Amino acid sequence: MVKTSIQKEQLVGLSKELVLRTAVEMADEAEVPSLRTLAKRLGVEGMSLYHHFRNKDMILDGMVDLVFSEIELPPEGEGWREAMRGRAVSMRAALTRHPWAIRLMDSRANPGLATLRHHNAAIGCLREGGFSIAGAAHAFSVLDSYVYGFTLQELSLPFTSPSDLEEVGGSIMEQLPHDEFPHLTEMIADRALKSGYAYAEEFDTGLDLILDGLERQRESWG
Repeated sequence: MVKTSIQKEQLVGLSKELVLRTAVEMADEAEVPSLRTLAKRLGVEGMSLYHHFRNKDMILDGMVDLVFSEIELPPEGEGWREAMRGRAVSMRAALTRHPWAIRLMDSRANPGLATLRHHNAAIGCLREGGFSIAGAAHAFSVLDSYVYGFTLQELSLPFTSPSDLEEVGGSIMEQLPHDEFPHLTEMIADRALKSGYAYAEEFDTGLDLILDGLERQRESWG
């Protein structure tokens, strides 16, 4: 089929990067777009996308790769613990910017170069830090599980600010039978509702616990 002049002009300005960044932008706003809605946002016909991507899976692969490209790689020469901490903090920030990516990050059968580069660098850092290949696998798995899980939980909480937390916590306390649930009452009253408390700080505490555990086990994994 002969392309019209308008279609040709559309394809000239329609790069892979533009398609992927637009798809990520749409996913950040609401949800991962369909090919039809993505094409509409780009101002092209749906078939134009097939000039760069054979199917939606290829677009998802590229979207995930863009998110991985935002995550800090372990700096050369930095100790494994500091590098894994920096990576975890950077990954959490990227997933907070792109919440839709949590369920897709490790689901791709055809990962892109940024994804492969990221995984290779993280594993290499652990190996250089004295982890066996089995130990590196253990560390990689537990760290990613923690970051994904914490971020998902954090994004699901019914509050985003101290004032929101005070309102939610206060409402729960009003309805809570304190005698029946003394430990929960104590947690809310003496921890969550205390001035200066921020749930986000729990991330660092949990991360330290994991890194401490990895340090203790590092040389025992053969």
